[in-house]
Amino acid sequence: MLLLWVWIVVVVLALVVLGGLAYGLLGAFGRLRREVEGAERDIRPVLEQLQATAARAEQVAARRENKG
Repeated sequence: MLLLWVWIVVVVLALVVLGGLAYGLLGAFGRLRREVEGAERDIRPVLEQLQATAARAEQVAARRENKG
């Protein structure tokens, strides 16, 4: 009978530990998602500026080829 109680306690403790790990991992993934979204918001204007610059460079290069 005592062995049954020991196994029950072991199982409950294992579930508590696994639950704590799952809670921590889900929280970490949520924080990571928010950080990535924030970084994307910060980088978006720079990316748009780079794309506009690249498009302008292509236009200039095409004009030079047509003239030369």
